[in-house]
Amino acid sequence: MNKHSCAVSRRQRRGAVRLLLAMILLGVFPLDVLLPSFPALAAHFGRSPSDIALSISLFAVGIAFAQLLIGPLSDVIGRKGLLLAGMSVSLLGALGCVLSNDYTLFLVFRVMQAMGCGCFVLSQALVQDLFEGQERDRLRILMVTATGIFISLSPLAGTFLQATLGWRGSFWVFIALAAVVLIKTWRLLDNSRPVQNGPHLGFIQSYRRVLSNFPFVGYWLISAFAFACHFSFIVTSPLIFMEQLQMAPYDFALILLIYGAAYVFGGLLASVLNRIINAQQQIFTGLSLILLSGLVMLYLATNHELSAAAVLVPMLICTVGTTIARPPATSRAMSVFAENAGASASAGSTIIFICGGLVSALISLGPANLQATLGYGFVVLSGVSLLLNSVIGRRVSNLRSNPVMPGGDH
Repeated sequence: MNKHSCAVSRRQRRGAVRLLLAMILLGVFPLDVLLPSFPALAAHFGRSPSDIALSISLFAVGIAFAQLLIGPLSDVIGRKGLLLAGMSVSLLGALGCVLSNDYTLFLVFRVMQAMGCGCFVLSQALVQDLFEGQERDRLRILMVTATGIFISLSPLAGTFLQATLGWRGSFWVFIALAAVVLIKTWRLLDNSRPVQNGPHLGFIQSYRRVLSNFPFVGYWLISAFAFACHFSFIVTSPLIFMEQLQMAPYDFALILLIYGAAYVFGGLLASVLNRIINAQQQIFTGLSLILLSGLVMLYLATNHELSAAAVLVPMLICTVGTTIARPPATSRAMSVFAENAGASASAGSTIIFICGGLVSALISLGPANLQATLGYGFVVLSGVSLLLNSVIGRRVSNLRSNPVMPGGDH
């Protein structure tokens, strides 16, 4: 009986891993894969590319708003129903985009798709619910690695879909994937609610509780700053490689494939480090590599002409550091309020979203020398994160020496 239960549990865990990876892939499709189709969308709707870019902004706003509601609500009513509802809404929104011939209607359906995609914030809550200990940490390493690989492959996939299926191609693929994931979610997850060790809290109370905790916010900021380094490069990479270095779109896609390989190496190294050093040391190692990448970037920008290698080499170092630092920081943040995993995931995702957007916008709007601006950004972000990691470490050590009630303002 016990052996059978363990076997079922192993099958469920394997299914959960596949489900989580599919959710990460679905999160990439509505944004990154669509970018090569901007000119085609502008031609179809008779609008300028800047008007089409508005759909990306509205999509981001829709996700941000939806996830703020979905996370705390999932702590009360459970994850499965919200995931099924969210994926159904996103599927219908994508279908509406495919059938739209009016730009305003297209924007409405894009917001609808975004509101549904807000359910993907529950991926971190599901990790907290279904896995424990080092298995949970290893899975978060895999998720960060997969995110980087999917994003790196996106321009090439988007170019292929645009060439074969037109601008609707990414939406059709999203619809097919969402339908498969919806069925998998319905079959894999049960209807049980998350374990609640404390009182049920409303939205405002939940966020007030988690955001008043310094280690929680600090760990999420570390994860957010590491992500911002990666996201800033993704946002500015077309400007550097395609505008300044005059690379063809296909060559640019190949550059990002090499960038994606760094996520694979970083994930393997992070898995090894997860077994031999503690989370605080893993975070320090990853952030130190990001700091090193910033210094290398600044040296190359000052002493050498702009080239693909002068940008890519420090970015490979940065990517390995990001892959090492983010998973333990996320795990430590999520463990602070394990009984409110939904609200914790939503708060953390919002912090990451805000930091990534603001930092990437500042860098992309900065001086003409984007290479040097990236380098300065990496040095500042990694330096602040190293300081946060040190302060949190001392704070946690003091709390262990003088324990207080969990969830308080400390």
